[in-house]
Amino acid sequence: MALTLPKVYRAQARLLVESPQIPDDLAASTVRAGSSELLQIIQQRLLTRANLLDIARRFNVYDDTPKMSANDIVDDVRRRIRFDIPHDRNGTGLVLISFEASSAVVSAEVTNELLTQVLQQNVELRTEVTGQTLDFFEQEVSRLNAELGQQGARILEFKLANKDTLPESLEYRRTRVLTLQERILQINREFASLTERRARLQELFEQTGRIDLSEASMSPAQRQLRQLQNELASARVIYSPENPRIKSLQTRVEALEQSAKSPVGPGGGSELLTAYDLQISDIDAQITFLADQKALVESELETLIASIEATPENAITLGTLERDYENLRTQFNQATEGLGEARTGDRIEALSKGQRIVVIEQASVPGSPSAPNRKLIAAGAVAGGAAAGLGLIFLLELLNQSIRRPIELTNALGIQPYATLPYTTTPGQILRRRLIITVILLCIVVGLPLMLYLLHTMVVPIDVLIEKLRNAKGS
Repeated sequence: MALTLPKVYRAQARLLVESPQIPDDLAASTVRAGSSELLQIIQQRLLTRANLLDIARRFNVYDDTPKMSANDIVDDVRRRIRFDIPHDRNGTGLVLISFEASSAVVSAEVTNELLTQVLQQNVELRTEVTGQTLDFFEQEVSRLNAELGQQGARILEFKLANKDTLPESLEYRRTRVLTLQERILQINREFASLTERRARLQELFEQTGRIDLSEASMSPAQRQLRQLQNELASARVIYSPENPRIKSLQTRVEALEQSAKSPVGPGGGSELLTAYDLQISDIDAQITFLADQKALVESELETLIASIEATPENAITLGTLERDYENLRTQFNQATEGLGEARTGDRIEALSKGQRIVVIEQASVPGSPSAPNRKLIAAGAVAGGAAAGLGLIFLLELLNQSIRRPIELTNALGIQPYATLPYTTTPGQILRRRLIITVILLCIVVGLPLMLYLLHTMVVPIDVLIEKLRNAKGS
């Protein structure tokens, strides 16, 4: 049976995962996945249904079994391909790729095809990752730049619409409010002073008919009246009101007062009235001016107070807009930094300066089959047959309940035999016994190898099964 099993050839290629040629602390690639992860991704891409069917068709792997279904071909090709990937995530490692076929040439060709696809997939995968990273950061920088412009326009529009109520000028407006309040107090004081002055001037003019009481500007009658008034005041201190001197002085004072009220002056009565009117008019003009100034100051003060009251709300809105702008600017700076790193990583992968997979040894046509191990199968069949025969004999002996010795007769029936006679077999019994032995030998010699053959061809190859048993035992 071992000689009848078909030959199996397994060609093997060797790859090496090299570390980046440029240190990561100087310029790093944007491909963050480790070599083990990338190799597993590549393996899954190679083991797709379409790729396996294409390989089987191009290299005529199943020309001897044309009626084999596509599903069976895919499952069988997957079983024939073997990837030995290092488990170290970031370090270098040796990668072994092999393919099992009934032809040594087909095995080597398919293995080299898988080797080529691994190299292509590695380059495509790394450049695809770096390219997608670069595209992402370019789009992100462009998007954030546009949003920054829009946000800046919103802030400018808000500031122009609320330029008098922004928090930047709040301190100035508060100082201006204090200044205007002091100005109002000053206007009130000036207004009161002018009003009092106007009243005094009016009263003076009604009493004296003059608006200037200095002696240089008095007429002789007025100076005489002041002199008589002084004498009258001094006499009232000394004399009683009934004193003739007091009465005489009082009479003269009253007479002069009546004459002083008459519009008599150096330039004529019309000049005194004009000076009075001019001063009254000037005071009224100043009062009117102060009233207008007060109205303007109060209007400005109300506007400033309203702007100060509206400032907190505008400050919150402006703060929100500026905070969004700062967040966008932070994101823009990060995206710009990421774009620079993405360009460096893309350049590294374009120049193949990052982590790469190189071929150490391509697959060559194997000179001898790798399976089946005929010696092992033969030894196993002999050992298995012997063990099965011994087991069968032991089982038959164990199931045989016939009495064959005197001691068994004593143990079974409790009697002591007087003598024993040898068992004489009949020709029929001899024939049946020979037939049984022949059947057992046929089962061992033919049945067991046939079972192993069917197991090897229809279920799982024996060498694979032995390898699995070894691995299970080792683990």
